[in-house]
Amino acid sequence: MNKLGKRLMTLTVIALVLTLLSACGGNSKDNGEAALSGTINIDGSSTVFPMTEAIAEEFSAAHKDVRVSVGTSGTGSGFKRFARGETELSNASRPIKEEEAKAAKDNGIDYQELTVAYDGLAIVVNKDNDWVDKLTLDELKKIYEPDSKVKTWADVREGWPATELRIYSPGSEHGTFDYFTEAINGESKAMRNDKQITFSADTNAIVQGVSGDSTAIGYFGYSFFEENQDKLKLIPVDNGTATVTPSPETVKDGSYTPLSRPLLVYVDKAKLSTPEVKAFVEFYLENAGAIAPEVGYVPLPDEKYTEQLEQLK
Repeated sequence: MNKLGKRLMTLTVIALVLTLLSACGGNSKDNGEAALSGTINIDGSSTVFPMTEAIAEEFSAAHKDVRVSVGTSGTGSGFKRFARGETELSNASRPIKEEEAKAAKDNGIDYQELTVAYDGLAIVVNKDNDWVDKLTLDELKKIYEPDSKVKTWADVREGWPATELRIYSPGSEHGTFDYFTEAINGESKAMRNDKQITFSADTNAIVQGVSGDSTAIGYFGYSFFEENQDKLKLIPVDNGTATVTPSPETVKDGSYTPLSRPLLVYVDKAKLSTPEVKAFVEFYLENAGAIAPEVGYVPLPDEKYTEQLEQLK
């Protein structure tokens, strides 16, 4: 069953449970509790978006008077909105930076960082690429580093074809860009910027670019590869200790290093005083472990979600 089918099945089960509860007098109004209502605004990482969107759909099915809006402006742009008090939660595919934390503090915003799942970065090439069997960290750096001299695949490794290399990357507003440049080039935001590289705010555009060009290479969150594995070739990474292919298992056990990472959600602590936000965050942590595999991510151990729930309380 594909992910859409799983999602539809999950929502159908929830709807059935709610109907049964209502029939048995088990809704909040019947128990003398006020029904939740209001709007919850969330923005930030497009990588974390599928996770938060799935949680939001299920929460909204249970609380129909709460509108949850989830945007995908990118981790950096999301933190800017969060620091201005425009959102209750901010999705992030990297930890908050010092200057972003200062902006939030200057505006009187205190926050809680939550880890909701793990993800790995997938290095992908076109399906017709029959020469790349793996890439080392040094070779990835040669391709993506500032002032790179790599023009063809032969410049990456001797014996590979002298065909022009087309390079794809998320834009600098994305936490995925920051994470990749820090891990591969040693400095966040440090990357080549010439006619051979195409930056995109839309990960689906990178999928289309690489799948439509036999000389292309790109990277993005592993979940995007899972959704498009029929169109792309996944490349193992030699990290100097072992050659590892990203998978739920290698991401969870830490062997896919340095290209695996936690997925984060930041919540404005002051907004937790509103019943709908408090209920949503608790619902998120209670259900993240089940939702993560459905959307291509790796769940935390159950006790990690429980610890974070206790910290909120």
